[in-house]
Amino acid sequence: MSHFTDQLKNSLEKGFLDKNHHHISPFKPELLVNEKSKRQDVLTSLTDELKVCRSFLFSVAFITESGLATLKSTLFDLHEKGIRGKIMTSTYQFFNQPKVFKELLKLQNVEVRIAEVEAFHSKGYIFQHNEYYSLIVGSSNLTSGALKTNYEWNVKLTSHENGEIVEHFLLQFEDMWNESIPLTTEWITAYERVYRPIFGDRVAEFPNRYDVNRIEDALRVEPNSMQLAALNGIEAVRAQGNQRALVVSATGTGKTYLAAFDVRRYRPNRMLFVVHREQILQKAKADFQRVIGGKDEDFGILSGSSRATNAKYMFATIQTISKQETLNQFDPDTFDYILIDESHRAGANTYQRMIEYFTPRFLLGMTATPERSDGYDLFKLFDYNIAYEIRLQEALEEDMLCPFHYFGVTDLAVSGNQVEMDMFNQLVSLERVTRIVEKIDYYGFSGERLCGLMFCSSKREAKRLSEELNRRGFRTCALTGDDSQEKRRLEVANLEEGRLDYILTVDIFNEGIDIPSINQVVMLRQTESSIVFVQQLGRGLRKHDSKRYVTVIDFIANYKNNYLIPVALSDDHSQNKDSIRRKVIDRSYMSGTSTINFEAIAKERIYESINQARLTDLKVLKEAYQNLKNRLGRIPMLLDFIKNHSMDPIVVGTKKGHYGELLNTVERDLPNLPHSHSQVLLMVTQELLSGKRVHEVLLLQALLHRKTVTKQEFMNLLLEQGVRCDEATLQSLENVLSLGFFKDADQLKYGGHPLITLENEAYQLSSHLQSLLTNEWFYRLFNDVLQSSLARSERYDQTKPLTRLEKYTRKDACRLLNWDKEEQSTIYGYKVKHQTCPIFVTYHKGENVEASVNYGDTFINPEVFHWFTRSRRTTKSEEVIKIVNSKQRDIDVHLFVKKDDDEGGDFYYLGEVTPDLESVQDTTMLNQDGQELPVVTMNLLLQESVDQQIYDYLHEQTH
Repeated sequence: MSHFTDQLKNSLEKGFLDKNHHHISPFKPELLVNEKSKRQDVLTSLTDELKVCRSFLFSVAFITESGLATLKSTLFDLHEKGIRGKIMTSTYQFFNQPKVFKELLKLQNVEVRIAEVEAFHSKGYIFQHNEYYSLIVGSSNLTSGALKTNYEWNVKLTSHENGEIVEHFLLQFEDMWNESIPLTTEWITAYERVYRPIFGDRVAEFPNRYDVNRIEDALRVEPNSMQLAALNGIEAVRAQGNQRALVVSATGTGKTYLAAFDVRRYRPNRMLFVVHREQILQKAKADFQRVIGGKDEDFGILSGSSRATNAKYMFATIQTISKQETLNQFDPDTFDYILIDESHRAGANTYQRMIEYFTPRFLLGMTATPERSDGYDLFKLFDYNIAYEIRLQEALEEDMLCPFHYFGVTDLAVSGNQVEMDMFNQLVSLERVTRIVEKIDYYGFSGERLCGLMFCSSKREAKRLSEELNRRGFRTCALTGDDSQEKRRLEVANLEEGRLDYILTVDIFNEGIDIPSINQVVMLRQTESSIVFVQQLGRGLRKHDSKRYVTVIDFIANYKNNYLIPVALSDDHSQNKDSIRRKVIDRSYMSGTSTINFEAIAKERIYESINQARLTDLKVLKEAYQNLKNRLGRIPMLLDFIKNHSMDPIVVGTKKGHYGELLNTVERDLPNLPHSHSQVLLMVTQELLSGKRVHEVLLLQALLHRKTVTKQEFMNLLLEQGVRCDEATLQSLENVLSLGFFKDADQLKYGGHPLITLENEAYQLSSHLQSLLTNEWFYRLFNDVLQSSLARSERYDQTKPLTRLEKYTRKDACRLLNWDKEEQSTIYGYKVKHQTCPIFVTYHKGENVEASVNYGDTFINPEVFHWFTRSRRTTKSEEVIKIVNSKQRDIDVHLFVKKDDDEGGDFYYLGEVTPDLESVQDTTMLNQDGQELPVVTMNLLLQESVDQQIYDYLHEQTH
C-alpha cells in the first residue's frame, strides 16, 4: 500500500467515521469557508491546489472580472510551467458580462467553453495530481466575493484516481464539455448583441455625494461610520481643552467630507481651509457646500486670480496665503477654525509662516502619511493629539475604498547598479514596451473603458514611453513637474472624459489629485519609499460608479529596495525580515475582496531583496525611533513599539545588546548604567524578549511584586494563564534563570549571578538582582523587557514547547525542548538528547558547501520529507537506530527547515515527524575527493501537512 493510500484511508476515517481518530492527514474532508477572524478564505485553497496540480477543470456558472483577476498571476505561472486547464461556464441569467469572456480568452493555457444548458448553475473545481484528484464543490462561483468574503459553504474532497466519486465528476464534466460551445471572438460578438443585464450596476457610489446647497438639504447629508468615529475623536480632543488635533486617514476615505462635518458641528465664524495644490480647491469648496449649505458667496477661493478674502469659508493654496502681503490683509484671529490638508507638508517654511501668524481657536490637520523621513515632528505641531487614525487595511475592511488587485509582475533584468544611460535605454527599449503592453492587456481593468496612470522613474522615460505607446495605438500623454497647472487640468479632463487611456508621470500625482475613475495604476519605477508607494496606489482607490475594482500592475526588476513592496502593502514597520518575508509568503492579511499577487520570478526578486536588505542599520532604526518618539511626544519604550505597530522590539532591543545601550546613542542626558546592570539587561533581552517561552517572564514579573513565590503558587499561575505546566519545563526555567543552562562564556557575559534562587520550594529574586533593581532606570528597562516579552509571546502557542511555522534557532530548540545545557555548537544537523531529536535542514545549500554535507534533503510532498543523516553513518549506527525507532523509544523528533543561509540562523518549525520504516536504507554520497561515504536516507512523515504557501516558498528553487 502506498503512503498516499494509507494517508487517504486515515483521512476518510477521521472525516467520516471518527473525528477523534488520532492520525493527522492533509487529505481529510474539509469545509471551506470565508472567515476573516481565522484568516481563512476559499481563494487560498483554490490557489494552493492550482499551484501543485497537473491539470484542472472548473465548472462554474458565474464568473466576474474581479474573481478571474484573483487567479490571473497563478494561471500565468502555470502557463510558464506548461500546466493547462479547462473552464466551463454559462450565460445563465446573463450574469456573466461580455467583457469577462474577453478576459477569459486572454488565458493562453485555459480552454473555455459555454454550456448550452438552461439553468446551468454548477460550482465545482477539479484538480488532477500524480495519484489522486482534489475536488472543491459547493456554493462558490468564480467571483471575488464568493472566494474571499461571502458566507459560503464548500466541501474539499480527495479521491484516489481510481475512486468512483471522481469518476462520476469527470464523466459528468466530460459529457457537458462535449455538448458545450468553444469560446471564440465571434461567439462574444454575438453574445454582446443579445446581452441584457438583469442585475443592474451594483457598484456603490461614494457616500455623501449630493448636489445640494440649501442648508436643510445639507443637513440631510450624514457622516459614514468612519467619519462619525473620527468626529467623536475630534470632539473628545476639544473636550479636554486642546486646540489642535490631527486626523490620520488613508487616501480616498473622505477626509474632506470629514472636515466639513466637523466644521458644520463647530459652527465657526470664519474658517480657512489650506491646501498645497490649486486643483484641489474647487472640489474641496464644492464638498463643503454640500455638507454645510448656505449662500454661494459664503464660500470663496483665495488663489491665482480669485481673491475672495471676505468669504466665511475660505479655501486657499499655501503658496498664496503664506505670502506676507496676503497675511497682512488679515488679523491673526480672523479665522477661528483652520484646516490643513495633507498636513505632513506643514514643516515647510510657507506653512510655518502661516501657522505662526494666525491664532485660531482650533487647528485641524489631515494626512494619510504622518511619518516623515525628513525628521520633522508633525505630531508636535498638533500637540500630540491624534484624534483618529484609519490606515489602508482598516479602510478596505470598512468598504470605504475601492477594492484592488495588485500584481507584482516580472520586469526586464534591469539593475539599480547600471549606469544611467544604459538603464534608460533598457527602460524604453522595444522589448520592454512590448512587455508593458502584454501585461497591461493580460491583467486588464474594471469597467467599460481604460482610465490609467503610469508612474515612471524619470521625465525622459515618461515622455519616451508615451511616444512608444502612442505608436502602438494607445492614447497617452506624459505630464511632469515642468508642465503648467493649466496643462495638467486639461490632460486630467481628457483622461476622465475618455480622450486619453493613460497619463504617464513621475511623481506629480503622488498626492493632491482626485481622479476617482482611475481603474488601472501601473508602476514602472523602483520603490524608493513605502510612503510614496501607498500614495501612488491610493490614486486608484477612490470609489466610482464606473468600476468595481482597480488593477495595480507593479513591474519588479532587480532593485535592492524591492523589500519595500510588502512593507507598503501590509503596513509592516517591524524591520523584521521574517515578518516581511511572511507578508510575501502569505497574503491573507489583505482585507475585503482585494488581493495581492506576485508572478513567480517577481516574488523571488522580492525574497532576494529582503535577504540582502540592511533593515537594522543604525540610521534606519534611528529614523523609525524618531518617528515613534514624535508620535508619542516622549522617549518610547520597547512596549510602545508593539502598541504602535512600529519596529519589532527584537530588532530595536537587540541592536546594541539591549535597549538601554541603543537609547544612549540616540538620546542625551540619560542615566549611564553600571556594567553589572547592563549584563543582566543583556541576558533578559537576548534570551527572553522574543516571548518564545513565557514561563521565565511570568516568574520574574511575579517576583517584582512579591518577595516570595512558592513553586505551587507559580504552577497555579501557569495554569491560570493557560500555559503548559510540567516538571521538566520548570527545571529548565530554573536552569535558565540561574544561568546554569548557558556556556561559561555566556554566563560571564551575563554577569555570572543567578536571577532567582529556589529554597524550600519557594522562588525569590537573587540578592544581586534585588540590589540592581534599586536603580530606577534599570528597573524601568528591566520591566519593559518583561512586558514586551509578554506582549510578543501572544504569537506563540504556550501550551506546547514549539509553535508550528514559527522560527527558531538551534539555541532556542535546546532551551524550549528542556535540555539542561545549551549545545547549539554541537547539534549540527541533528542530535538525540533528553528524549528529543531536533533535525535542522538548510533546504537550498550554497555552492560553497562541502560535498560531505551537501545532502539531497527534499520534500516529496507537503506531508513527506526525504532526509539524509550525517555521512559516515549506517543503519547500524546508534544515533540512526534511535531515530528510526523513535516511536518505540518515546523520542520526539522535530523538523526545522530554512530555505537558505541568507535567512540567518532561524529555521521554520514544521512540527513532529515519524520515520517511515519502509523507506530507511543505507546509501552513499561522494565527498570532495570523490570518495564514497556511507549515509542513511529515509522519509520523515510530518504529523501535520506543511501549509502550501510555506511549502512553495521552501521548495521552489531560486532562479
